[in-house]
Amino acid sequence: MQRDFIWLWFYEIGIAADSNRTLNVDSTAMTLPMSDPTAWATAMNNLGMAPLGIAGQPILPDLPPPATRERPPGCKTVFVGGLPENGTEQIIVEVFEQCGEIIAIRKSKKNFCHIRFAEEYMVDKALYLSGYRIRLGSSTDKKDTGRLHVDFAQARDDLYEWECKQRMLAREERHRRRMEEERLRPPSPPPVVHYSDHECSIVAEKLKDDSKFSEAVQTLLTWIERGEVNRRSANNFYSMIQSANSHVRRLLNEKAAHEKDMEEAKEKFKQALSGILIQFEQIVAVYHSASKQKAWDHFTKAQRKNISVWCKQAEEIRNIHNDELMGIRREEEMEMSDDEIEETTETKETEESVSQAETLKEENDSLRWQLDAYRNEVELLKQEQGKAHREDDPNKEQQLKLLQQALQGMQQHLLKVQEEYKRKEAELEKVKDDKLQVEKMLESLKEKESCASRLCTSSQDSDYPLEKTLNSSPIKSEREALLVGIISTFLHVHPFGASIEYICSYLHRLDNKICTSDVECLMSRLQHTFKQEMTGVGASLEKRWKFCGFEGLKLT
Repeated sequence: MQRDFIWLWFYEIGIAADSNRTLNVDSTAMTLPMSDPTAWATAMNNLGMAPLGIAGQPILPDLPPPATRERPPGCKTVFVGGLPENGTEQIIVEVFEQCGEIIAIRKSKKNFCHIRFAEEYMVDKALYLSGYRIRLGSSTDKKDTGRLHVDFAQARDDLYEWECKQRMLAREERHRRRMEEERLRPPSPPPVVHYSDHECSIVAEKLKDDSKFSEAVQTLLTWIERGEVNRRSANNFYSMIQSANSHVRRLLNEKAAHEKDMEEAKEKFKQALSGILIQFEQIVAVYHSASKQKAWDHFTKAQRKNISVWCKQAEEIRNIHNDELMGIRREEEMEMSDDEIEETTETKETEESVSQAETLKEENDSLRWQLDAYRNEVELLKQEQGKAHREDDPNKEQQLKLLQQALQGMQQHLLKVQEEYKRKEAELEKVKDDKLQVEKMLESLKEKESCASRLCTSSQDSDYPLEKTLNSSPIKSEREALLVGIISTFLHVHPFGASIEYICSYLHRLDNKICTSDVECLMSRLQHTFKQEMTGVGASLEKRWKFCGFEGLKLT
């Protein structure tokens, strides 16, 4: 039996468009049967080329990949053109079976065929055989030679399998999403029983129980929405609604209890925070006292640096806690009335301004002490520099310059702090003046109100008959009698008289509640005891009250 031999020539390997490209290798042909894979691999190694293996890599990896058409989806079929006219299916199988399992070969009479592989990756291996020249045996006949051209091919079977695979993947994805939705979906509520007299009695008993109230009220709501209420069942539903209404007071009591617990927790937290803040204030006070000149001069530079760093850290933490406490107090103040808010804001501003002024004063003192310490160090260095030579110790000049620069910086900072301190003091004085003005305005308003009330009472008294006014006494109470005695004693000591403001200032020492208008009304009613005279000239004109009781006694 005669065996066919396949000659593959490698000096014209390349893409179809580059037909002039050649390879400078030995053009010895291989006369080995393709059915002997061991001999085939040996021959390829002798030529210095790696044979086309299972991986499907080209024999010469430096060459570009062959030009192909666009790959159809799910392509497992290749088009092979340029076959020899005398080529058979057995020869085609021997050439392409090393690329993978071949399912079917459809050969045409026009020197081309279609090969269908089992998997898609086998098509990629077969494409690397494109561009090879093939010769059958040692014949030089044109019918026994050809140049292979391998390309993708469209096949209905490949497309159908690919679509089936895509549909299967889509079904799997939908199933996965459905399972995920089922897993994340909240559980369905339990079914509600239908209305009946027996179920109505059970739900009515559950409505009276606090632990089963939620379940029972949900059942009642569902029955009402379903339209189970009619004339026959109206009384039952009314009793259940009445039972539900009885839980309102319980819920309000629970809410009040929870609010009380919350307020107590807030109060405990505020007390704990204020205690922590007090301890921070004590620690900061320790640092500030250590920064004073009496103790500061005895510390080394490293100790001073550590103390200053600790002081800054403690002040920052204290300020944070103070801001937090102030925030809690602001939240509490939001619940107050408008009048209380105004009073608390004024007091808070004054307290903050006072605290800021105190802190600035302390900082000013500490900076002044630090400045004195730096001056002492500079003087010591100057004394040491005068004793020693400059050539022996050149580093002292640098230290002196650094200390001078630090001294200048401290002076500038001290000036800024002093300016800020003066500004805060001015603001504090302004706030105090505003507060005094407001207090004076309040006092004047109170006096006007009392005068208006007195005038109203006097106008009402004037409506009474004249006989009643004559018979009534000018002194109406024991308190007014005491005032008359005190004022008479005071004016008896001052024979030239005294102004009403002077008299009231004396009375305010005894009782702060005495009003100037009341005193003036009382003295004006006792015309035989006190009299009013005008003294002075021009701008110094003044009203003075004098005691005339002895003269009035003679007249009466």
